[in-house]
Amino acid sequence: MSEIYEKMVNEAIAAQKADVETIKNNRGGKFKITDTKAYLDVVNKMGVADGQSKSVIDLHVDSVNAHYNALSNLTDTVRPEDDPFVEHYQTPAVLEILYEEDESFRKSTEKFIEAIGKSEALIGKEVVRRYGGFYGPTCVVDFALIPGSTSNVVNQILKGVDIPLKHKQALLSAKSWGMNTSYGIGETFANQVEAGATLTEAIKNEIDMIKRIYDSPIDAQTELMNAAGHESFDVNKYMLDYKKKMEKTVKNAVDDGVHYGNIVTVPAYCVGDISHHIAQSTYNMCKDDVIMAVIEATTDVMESTLKKAIPSFKSEYQPLSLATGSSACAVEYILELDGFNAPMIVNLLTERFHNYVQLYADRGAAAELHNCDFMDMIYRGWNYLDKERRMRNGSGAPLEPNVAGFKVDLEPVSQNEVIMNPQRYAYPACAISVRFSSLMRLADYPCLLTSEPVTATMMTNIIAMHKESPASPARVCKDCASASLVDFRHNYCQWKEAV
Repeated sequence: MSEIYEKMVNEAIAAQKADVETIKNNRGGKFKITDTKAYLDVVNKMGVADGQSKSVIDLHVDSVNAHYNALSNLTDTVRPEDDPFVEHYQTPAVLEILYEEDESFRKSTEKFIEAIGKSEALIGKEVVRRYGGFYGPTCVVDFALIPGSTSNVVNQILKGVDIPLKHKQALLSAKSWGMNTSYGIGETFANQVEAGATLTEAIKNEIDMIKRIYDSPIDAQTELMNAAGHESFDVNKYMLDYKKKMEKTVKNAVDDGVHYGNIVTVPAYCVGDISHHIAQSTYNMCKDDVIMAVIEATTDVMESTLKKAIPSFKSEYQPLSLATGSSACAVEYILELDGFNAPMIVNLLTERFHNYVQLYADRGAAAELHNCDFMDMIYRGWNYLDKERRMRNGSGAPLEPNVAGFKVDLEPVSQNEVIMNPQRYAYPACAISVRFSSLMRLADYPCLLTSEPVTATMMTNIIAMHKESPASPARVCKDCASASLVDFRHNYCQWKEAV
């Protein structure tokens, strides 16, 4: 098994470093699709270890190649306003391949669509709650089943539909890690109410939209992007080209017995580095030396911690837990260098959320999703660091938080020239909020801190070992920061009730 652990760590860190090095070399410059080839090259080196399904690894590798080639055929670059959506065009195409390949799955989807139409009371309640900020900060496209998320509502509807369990799980996965269109629950309702529609009209149109993203995913996503003013390339041409490129790979996965929930998940989560994480918006953000240094130091903490732990891993889930736990510790540690900690920031961003709702009733459904990711990350890191600080007491020993039985190496933060010299980036005598202010920029975009390329790569490796079991959405309590420290919403979660 040690080969698997080493493979998981090496492939994940290679993906992360391809992103980080590309961004560092190009920050402040003009983004080109060809800049992302470093990530493509890393993905193409992914192998298949003993006990892993080649068809699952192929879903990952072939999807990244299809994505890169389809984009390259349509444009040289992607503008910042369009880059968040590049990882939302894969699941619609994959779903349609499955519809064409498996008539029974298509019939199950039609029963689900019928059930959506009969769920006016449920959907109405949920969209009103999201619109009014009832749940507090929430991630509408969360990969778990938290209150206010699309997957939470989808799960509630699916529980009452008489279709095979595997089909229910696939449809749920398609709106979690599988991103079936860019639509988030409540968007249509909020926009129409603000435009003057009656609540009845707005809920009816909301239901029609939810039905459409499952009935005709490619057409629905095309319409959503046209309405959003997408300009960088023809998204319909992209999806049709991607669909054609992926047909054989999807069929092979079906023949290999890969759970449909994994087939709709793996191809989407791995492509975001090409024109989203490596993108113009990232180049612009990382012009700031401190922001760049936070990403680099966090990456170094992950790499050092994971590589030291390889001989001691006992389960394929431990590398993933340690990767995300070590990065959480690193970011919280940097936050604490300026005298802040997670409880303070969670309170701040939760208070801000409620003001934001009042200021912007027509806010995008996804507005606070990355704030939620950031809060959950630092809250997790704070729990580890707080326990370690108590145990260390006044001994002066190195701060080595424990994650799943493994020590986190925070030394790369202490050795980072930029992070440890904030006086070079503000009025020198008063540079006490420099790192905090950079972290607040990253609170809107923590993808390389959490880290998505690392998580995507490790998850594919794990799924390849358990192809018959749906890996998404996460069927665990997320320990949501806001719900743990400020808001009372635990009883609206669906993690225990997941189909």
